Amino acid sequence: MTGHDAFESEPRENDADGASDAAHDLPADVVDEAERLRRFERNAVDEGEREAYADRRERLLDEHEYTDHVRSDDGDEVLVLHPEEWHDQEAGVIRTDRIEDLTRAVEIPLDGPGDPEDWETVDERNRSLAAEVRDVHGDVHGDTAEALADFMGNHYAKPITSASSDELAEFRSEYFVRNAWPSEEQRDAIDDSLERIYETAEKPVPEFRSEPSQ
Repeated sequence: MTGHDAFESEPRENDADGASDAAHDLPADVVDEAERLRRFERNAVDEGEREAYADRRERLLDEHEYTDHVRSDDGDEVLVLHPEEWHDQEAGVIRTDRIEDLTRAVEIPLDGPGDPEDWETVDERNRSLAAEVRDVHGDVHGDTAEALADFMGNHYAKPITSASSDELAEFRSEYFVRNAWPSEEQRDAIDDSLERIYETAEKPVPEFRSEPSQ
């Protein structure tokens, strides 16, 4: 669940990469995913989308017995992840008397200059790559590159070049055929388009397993 100003402490660096050996410390990839989901939640225009991203983050953290809230530090947003056992469900606050080791909390500043991989930067990079694909390889491949930019930005808030094999398989077999409204030419050229997209980015295509849905 996401609350505001429930837990006040001095900001500290994100030390999820191993500063503590506590039983419920979050893996680095979970911290990264929680951050990505919050960033996209902030940028979503539709209320239903915002709720969906918040729900995904809540489920992800719940698997590790963690919860989260958003704190404002002089107007800058900080996402705070902390063990569920610190949280008083009825009062909706953090009980400081339950905190034994502050290093188990993870604080992620979400504002300020030089913020890495923020959604706007990711989207700009993906759109730029799609435009280059269109310029070099034509509209069929360009349209598919635009669809992949939509998918990676809206669903994962990640650069196309950071897509995992599973994410690319999901795009190819589910999103592309159901949400991108591809032309017959696009459908026939999907594998070639993916090759050209990653060739343009000078990156290898992640291996994927799924076949396109009919």
